[in-house]
Parts: sequence; C-alpha cells; structure tokens
Amino acid sequence: MRLRSVPLGIVVTLSLLVIVIALTAAGRSIAAPSAIPAWLQAHVGDSDGQISQVVLERARALYLKKVAQGAVSNPCYFAMDATRPGDLGNGVLGRRYYVVCEASQSFRAISSGHGGGKNLKGTADFSNGRRCAKNFGNAMDSELTAGGAYMTGEAKTSFKGFYRTAAKQDAAFVRTFIQFDGEGEAANARQRVIGGHAAQVLRTMCMRKSPTNSYADHDGMVPFGKLVEYAGGRSNGCTSWSPTDAQQLISMVKGNPTTLYIYPESRDIAAVAQAAKNHSPSGEAPYWNASCLKEIGAPKFWPQKVLEPIIAQYKKDHPAPPAQPLPICNGP
Repeated sequence: MRLRSVPLGIVVTLSLLVIVIALTAAGRSIAAPSAIPAWLQAHVGDSDGQISQVVLERARALYLKKVAQGAVSNPCYFAMDATRPGDLGNGVLGRRYYVVCEASQSFRAISSGHGGGKNLKGTADFSNGRRCAKNFGNAMDSELTAGGAYMTGEAKTSFKGFYRTAAKQDAAFVRTFIQFDGEGEAANARQRVIGGHAAQVLRTMCMRKSPTNSYADHDGMVPFGKLVEYAGGRSNGCTSWSPTDAQQLISMVKGNPTTLYIYPESRDIAAVAQAAKNHSPSGEAPYWNASCLKEIGAPKFWPQKVLEPIIAQYKKDHPAPPAQPLPICNGP
C-alpha cells in the first residue's frame, strides 16, 4: 500500500481543530458540576425538610470552590437556613440544617439551634425567640448567629461533669466541639468560639466528694449536675444538634474538614429589611422563610463595630459579681 504525503498546512489545521474540540469538551466537563443534579434539585423547596434554592446554590458553590482549591476532600458538605423556624410546635422541631453528599446522592435535613442573642435592658435588645431568629450579628459576646462561609476545623473534647442516668447510675458527660473557621463577616468565628456540638448542657451544678475518681480535682471533688437537652432551643451562636445527629456529623468531619454555608448574610438581611419597609410584594422580595418573616416583621444585622462597644460599655456599667465556688452537693 502506497502512503501519500499530506501537506503541512492541512496537518496544522487538523491539529488546531483537534485542540479546539478537546478544549471545548474539557470546558464542558469543568462547567458541568456547577449545574445542580436532578436528584438534588428534587429536594429544593421552601417546605420543612427541603432546602431553598439560594441556600443550596451558595452552599454548593462554596463547597466546589474549596474542593477546587484542594482545601476539602470530604464527599459531603453542610448548609443551614437560619431564617426558618427552629420549633414548629407540639414538640416538632424545624429541619433547617442540611447534610449533602453528592457522591452517594444523599440529602438529610435535621434540626439545629440558632443564636439566642441578649437583652441588655435599658441599652439594647438583640435577643431572639425560641422559634424564629430576628437578630443576627458577628460581635464578640453577642451570642448571635452570623451567616456566611465556614469550614469545619479541629474537634475538641472536654469533660463537663457527672450526671445521674435514668438507670440511677452516675455517668461522665464528655462533649465534643467542632471549631468553625469563617470568612468575611464570619472571620472571627474562632475568636467567638463558634462551632458545632450536641445540644446538651449540665445545669444545677454542685461539687461531690470522690477522691478516687480520675476526674477529681486536687481536693478530691468532681462536678455534678443535671443533663439537659435543648435541641429545640437557642444556642450561644453555635450550631447545636441533637445528640444522635451530633455524633454522626462529628464523625463525618473529624480529621476530614468540609464546608458549611449559613444563610442569611448581612446583605440578605439588609435587602429583606428594605423590602419589608417598602412593602414589596412577596414575589419580588429576597428570600426569607415566610412564616418567620411574618412573626419577626423585619430582621436586623448587628455589625461587630457597632455592637461590641455597646456590650463593652454595658459590662462596664454592670460588672458581673465575683465568681462563686460551686456548692457542695446534698445527698449521695
């Protein structure tokens, strides 16, 4: 078989054509992940257990960005919609924290607390009710939720004390806290000690003599209290989960960080507040859970530079009493 030579110009043209086709295909393959897959789009909506469109879009964009940067290899990412109600009444909790695992096509919606804020009587009231959050912010000691981009950090496990179980046995309460690192307005999350943990705390604390206990202090005493779960309550600005959910979420990110996007940011709050002021039709206003918006009227964001001086002055004018040692427990 006789081979014919091909003119150089044709070879160059064909090569360029192949390169263009390859680049076009590559561009499509890179762009493709930005489209929300159909199985995940099926979970989009404003009803309980669904995730609103803007929340998913931002959470997914943050996750894909961090994956592309090599900062995240976890197959799952988190999102939270703090505009939704945390308590639906009759013991039913609102599901507003989302766990998305696209590789396994898994989507879960669970409950989570929002920041309770504070009421500095006579000075400023930035407190939140149990059901819906009206006030948001990023000030130190404000106990408010700050929306924006976060990444999960290290896990910190600490002993809180002992409590009496239903079986009348003493058990150690050890709680794990996942530190969050934020960006932008949430950049001071580490300084604010903002993270995720089980919605459990020991109340009515006292000290009990137990010199042989490994947790005993130098006087042979251990703290003892009543274990309280507040999955349907408020937090100090952290995302708090039921004990069962917390165990699962912590195991997912311990040593394997991922992203968390919390909605709303200050820009969303400002836009919704302005729309409420202008009486904009609901179809034209920025997204906010309709039930909570009706309840709160209009949300408010308290910037760090505004609220921190107010809190500092209040503390100066109302100094806390000296810390008192825990009382000795009565009974066994």
